[in-house]
Parts: sequence; C-alpha cells; structure tokens
Amino acid sequence: MKSNQIINFLLAVSIVLVSFYGCSSKSDDLQDVETIIYDITPVLSKFEGTGLSYAINKGTITFITKSLPNHKSPYWGKGHSMYETYNGVNPNWRQNLGSIGEQNITFQIPLNPKEAENKTSTPMGPIGISRNGIVFFNQYAAGGVALSNEINSFDQYLGHPAMTTYHYHIKPKFLTDLFGEDAFLGLLSDGFPVYGPFENGKTITNSDLDAYHGHTSVTVDFPKGIYHYHITNEDPYLNGNGFYGTAGNVTR
Repeated sequence: MKSNQIINFLLAVSIVLVSFYGCSSKSDDLQDVETIIYDITPVLSKFEGTGLSYAINKGTITFITKSLPNHKSPYWGKGHSMYETYNGVNPNWRQNLGSIGEQNITFQIPLNPKEAENKTSTPMGPIGISRNGIVFFNQYAAGGVALSNEINSFDQYLGHPAMTTYHYHIKPKFLTDLFGEDAFLGLLSDGFPVYGPFENGKTITNSDLDAYHGHTSVTVDFPKGIYHYHITNEDPYLNGNGFYGTAGNVTR
C-alpha cells in the first residue's frame, strides 16, 4: 500500500472512531438531563368529599367537584345544618358578602407530572384541588395583591367564598387538624402534590423552598421522593412564581 493510501486509511479510521465516541458522549449527556416523570396514583385514594369524584383515562385524572366544604362555617348561612358562627382566633375577622353554593368545577390533571421546560404563572381563581374537594385559589387576592387584607374574611377553617365558590388560599385548617400538619393536602393542577407546613420533624419556611414554593424530598406517600409544594404559614403561603410542572385544564 502506498504511503498516501495509508494516510487516507488512517484518517478514515480516525473519523469513524471520533463519530462513534462523539455519539456516545451526546447520548450520555441526553440521559443526564432526562426529565423525571412521577406517578401520583398513591395519593388518589385520599380524595373524598361531598360532590367529589375522579376518573383516570389515558394518563389524565379528571376531577369533578362541587367545592362544598365538609366542615362548618358562617358562610353556610343561618338555618343551614352546617352553619356555625365564627369562632376562630382572628380579632379582625369580618364576614364577606359571599355564601357557600354548589359548583361544577372540572380539573384535568396529569397522572404523571413532570417539570415544565417553560414555567407558567398561576391564574387567578382555581389552581388546584384539596383532598376534600375544595378548590385551591391563587396565592393572591383579586388584582394580584397580597392576601393581607382578604385574609380577615377567612372563616375558622381558613376558607371563604368568592361569590358562591368556597375555596382555600392558605392552609386548610380543617384538613391539617384532621390529618396533621405534615399531611398530604391536595394537588395543584400541574399534578404535583401539596403538603402541610411540617416535614421531617420541623416547620417548613419559605427559605426551605424554591421559587415555586416546593422542593424534592421523600414523603410518606412517595418513599422514593417527589417534587411537591408546601403550604407555609407566611406569604405567599401556597405557591411562588408559578407552576413547577405543566398545568392541566380547569373549567367551571
């Protein structure tokens, strides 16, 4: 074989080797950044409430709720069997003009939530559903302002109605009283779970959480770990800069 043929042969072999190892390197890099996909089936059996139902179809959970609280409130109105005068601890409490009424709200939530490549802000109104069927509303009052004034109309279980839609903006006290401060409380519409303000023997503060008001850790329901939100006892309470995952559809 002539010298120029040998050189060409060696160059060809080098190109093949570079291409092979280059492809392997790219494949490894893709594996490193692969999105984690979770399965939230373990918490679905915890959903139970008046006028609440759910069904799973092709990777989507469809919740239908009347958003009727299974606890007492002054917003039921005098004469109702669930009516109870305000007996909470807020000295500035004042009842708003709303009342509890039956709703027809549908959430379509991913069964296998994953982190969104492009995060989106939470809308005003319903952004999730609690385990007793009451909707979670945005972490802000109307107009996107802080809850500091509106919070004075929250009943003894820390919910209130907008017109006739009863909802929670902050910790649902009825649920934490019943299940514990570290309990699973519901889902945001991106499919990621919401837990109370306690975890691993300590109170969770905003400084423990990311910009979306969540983090990844082991929970009782997800022993291998999962990204989840925490409701804390400080503003913004429920959510931060938007959904961590891709939000499903909400109709009302």
